[in-house]
Amino acid sequence: MTVCDSFYTQICIILKWVLQNVDWRERLASQSIKNLFTKEVIDVVSTSTADLGPLSLDSFRKGNLSTSWKVIGVESSVADKATSQSNQKATDLKQEMSQVKEGKLPNDDHSHDMLTTTLRRQLRDNRREKHVAGLVQKDDEATVKLENAAIERSKAVDSAVLGKYNMWRKEIDNENSDSTVRLMSDQIILAKVYIIIASMKNKLDLRKELQIRLKESLHALGESTTDADLPHSASDKIKAMEKVLAKAREQLYDCKLMLGKLRAMLQASVEQVMSLKKDSMFLSQLAAKTVPNAIHCLSMRLTIEYYLLPAEKRKFPRSENLENPKLYHYALFSDNVLAASVVVNSTIMNAKDPSKHVFHLVTDKLNFGAMNMWFLLNPPGKATINVENVDEFKWLNSSYCPVLRQLETAAMKEYYFKADQPTNSGSSNLKYRNPKYLSMLNHLRFYLPQVYPKLDKILFLDDDIVVQKDLTGLWSVELHGKVNGAVETCGESFHRFDKYLNFSNPHISQNFDPNACGWAYGMNMFDLKVWRKKDITGIYHKWQNMNEDRALWKLGTLPPGLITFYGLTHPLQKSWHVLGLGYNPNVDKKEIESAAVIHYNGNMKPWLELAMTKYRSYWTKYIKYDHPYLHSCKFRNEPDYN
Repeated sequence: MTVCDSFYTQICIILKWVLQNVDWRERLASQSIKNLFTKEVIDVVSTSTADLGPLSLDSFRKGNLSTSWKVIGVESSVADKATSQSNQKATDLKQEMSQVKEGKLPNDDHSHDMLTTTLRRQLRDNRREKHVAGLVQKDDEATVKLENAAIERSKAVDSAVLGKYNMWRKEIDNENSDSTVRLMSDQIILAKVYIIIASMKNKLDLRKELQIRLKESLHALGESTTDADLPHSASDKIKAMEKVLAKAREQLYDCKLMLGKLRAMLQASVEQVMSLKKDSMFLSQLAAKTVPNAIHCLSMRLTIEYYLLPAEKRKFPRSENLENPKLYHYALFSDNVLAASVVVNSTIMNAKDPSKHVFHLVTDKLNFGAMNMWFLLNPPGKATINVENVDEFKWLNSSYCPVLRQLETAAMKEYYFKADQPTNSGSSNLKYRNPKYLSMLNHLRFYLPQVYPKLDKILFLDDDIVVQKDLTGLWSVELHGKVNGAVETCGESFHRFDKYLNFSNPHISQNFDPNACGWAYGMNMFDLKVWRKKDITGIYHKWQNMNEDRALWKLGTLPPGLITFYGLTHPLQKSWHVLGLGYNPNVDKKEIESAAVIHYNGNMKPWLELAMTKYRSYWTKYIKYDHPYLHSCKFRNEPDYN
């Protein structure tokens, strides 16, 4: 029996069953089926399946399937019976055709219809047979092609580049693939789990074998992060480990026990990550507090040179400009000689008329000599400069300044100086224990009218900024009766008041909006006339006294600044001041290059080894590394100053 005969028989069986065995619900559907076929086709179905007896789906499933159909559970005798019945039908059909050709059948209408039907069936069968044969041939050709391609791929697997253990992975074309590294890491994790289980189940030999393979894999993996870093022996270690893991799976695998051990390992890993993260934060804060050796060397050499100078040579020229309100005045408070020099140099180099710019520098007594000596040796062109010592401001004492009074309390001394202070997340943030918060240089910004009583306006600059454009336009900005002109830093929900202040305290929640926008220190235009009129320093003292127990905010100058200048800050255009170069690696380059001032706020200061290389050139271009003092202290145009 041919494939076509079997296929045709099955179609006939299905159609007859549909036509004869549908109930009254399905009559309408069967009527539509009849409309799809001509009367001759229906007659062929009825006559060709008449000898098969009553039809049912069961008989169709078991007895009338072609040899290509596989039915699980069917007895071989049933299949043989169905095949013999189909063969018998084919034989009867051939006999019928021979009788028609010999003219032995009666010549009536019924015989004529049978002859027509039989001939049509034969033609259809012949066409189907040819069609199926063509399809089978094409299928065979496609199969051969697939097999050949698979053989070629299998040949390439053994000689593949290390790490391409799965040819379907996307990493197959990645030169920096880490697939093998991750495979070895997974094997190591499983080996550790099985070692624990082997000990529990007293499988000492297997445990020893696992330990040996684990040691080999750890040694081969080392500190590799990509497959290219692995030694050539890594593939052998993987195969050896896989063998012992397969053996362990056979002897030790227990799903519940494995799950418990993996969870325990995960918890231990999480705790380790948290501990390392805490250590990393502490070390980064520590690095941010340190002074590089080269800068310390520079400060010491300059200090020695300054105090060797005669008193008459220690004075700066053009001192008459220091109280002239018609000039452009800058306030810069710093203990870093090199950082201060960059601020002054970048401002002068980008100024249209440097002679109209006046720089008021304030430092501590430790760096007073060095700061003076640097600018005596490297005067800022036609600009005016003056350096003062904060420790000589006699009016700035503990009876007047709340911060100084609080720093003298036992609680504050314990917080800053006690060696066994906890450093976990429950204690104050590490960054607020930076020694800079002990220095009055950091809090002097709240006393600008007292430091410069003859000035009307002053531009306050931090020492970790670089000026890239002429800043005189800031003196023309209308502040609309506000005291502080600053760039706002809030986004959709970032750097708003609730980030800096404790709104669970009623003093804060009743007086401030938690969604109020924060602003940045670093480049601020202060109207000192309005400052004096509104007694801004008095407002600052009030809130600083209320925060003696640090219940309103943690230490620092931005939170009290937000409170003191609440409702008194005029927002400047963002292009005046771009922040984030000390912590954010994704600051837009176009924003940086179009900004008037760029700010390295954060721990990654440009003079530290922590500095981000991509931003450092904006700062270093204002330093002359061939300067004899810099050269003698081994300054280099790179992050490492040690």
